[in-house]
Amino acid sequence: MSPHAPFCRDCLTLGAPADRPARRCAACGSPRLLAHPERDALDIAHIDCDAFYAAVEKRDDPALRDKPLIIGGGKRGVVSTCCYIARTYGVRSAMPMFKALDLCPEAVVIGPRMGHYAEVGRQVRAMMLDLTPLVEPLSIDEAFLDLSGTQALHGAPSAVTLARLSKRVEREIGISVSVGLSYCKFLAKLASDLDKPRGFAIIGKAEARSFLAPRPVTAIWGVGGATEKRLAADGFHTLADIQAMEETDFMRRLGGEGRRLWRLANGLDDRVVSPDREAKSVSAETTFDDDVASPERLTQTLFALCEKVSARLKAQEIGGSTVTLKLKTADFRLRTRARALSEPTSLAGRIFQAARALLLKEADGTRFRLIGVGVTGFSPIAEADRGDLADTKVVKEKAAETAVDALRAKFGRGAVVRGLVFRPSDEPGSR
Repeated sequence: MSPHAPFCRDCLTLGAPADRPARRCAACGSPRLLAHPERDALDIAHIDCDAFYAAVEKRDDPALRDKPLIIGGGKRGVVSTCCYIARTYGVRSAMPMFKALDLCPEAVVIGPRMGHYAEVGRQVRAMMLDLTPLVEPLSIDEAFLDLSGTQALHGAPSAVTLARLSKRVEREIGISVSVGLSYCKFLAKLASDLDKPRGFAIIGKAEARSFLAPRPVTAIWGVGGATEKRLAADGFHTLADIQAMEETDFMRRLGGEGRRLWRLANGLDDRVVSPDREAKSVSAETTFDDDVASPERLTQTLFALCEKVSARLKAQEIGGSTVTLKLKTADFRLRTRARALSEPTSLAGRIFQAARALLLKEADGTRFRLIGVGVTGFSPIAEADRGDLADTKVVKEKAAETAVDALRAKFGRGAVVRGLVFRPSDEPGSR
């Protein structure tokens, strides 16, 4: 396949090479043509589902298709994500809800259904794994792929295989993805954000430095506000400023971190796609509409969050061995407390027992604006909640939660509402 011949992403037809770039596919008339001098020599991809949570909700409820949609909740909460219609009003992820609704008062607001999104994400991941075993998840809706050596298997270059995947996701799952293709992970991830939604962008080796040059230093992964200010104080505002330096000179200024920044600014990234990459934590949190001091209300909210975390763990088929409680006071001071469990768990009840024990030590009249819970220290779900002679209740607890999960999966989350008894004396493992 000639890399200069346009390839149609809609009908998958290869056009004939031409002196001037074609604007539309000769076979179907689509403008979505893919042509690049290095197209058929690149194998590292980043795939990102477009406005994932919102896309799933619009797929499930066609009445939402043409409406601005925000996933989030509470006037003091934040936007988890929003659809592209809402983005035209200026709404963005992580924006406070009150600001988002000021910008787009007609928006439909839906609370996130993380367990459901995780299931859809697994379906997309399974399609990726049909292409290559080298899939490195970054979250439930994005991943790196290395398709090196798969051309013979799929009978096509990686770019064509990825275009086929994109069409398959739309056809079978009902959402869209954007693809970035390059020779390294850093540039593949940048490329996937260039042409959203339903995008496919390519960054080759020959253009890498010129592509990167005008971009701000924050384009480099890990460069946040503090590092940006530090670089700006030394006169580094764009990646071109870094490119103008010799690597050793830049390292003298920035130390060990300088080498990583200089190499990425110059398009040098030798990180491999690692399918064994693990998530660091599974968590859920909420911001209250009004500051809360009541132990009962804090506990009720914590219980709901523990159920969300449990659903996410079960969706990923893992259990965790450490529970962490997160609290933010009315004056924005952050408190985190952790407790190790005797064995890994994915059960909401077990997570709640540990988190509540931590909460009751903090619920001393302090008013909190945010509460969250997370689980770390993962193991396969088969190794979780097995119990022993000293803990014989776990089998019954696991059976009860499995029954509740099955009913909710069949009839919806509201089909079963689990009760909460507030007993301050309860501790994990108490009899």
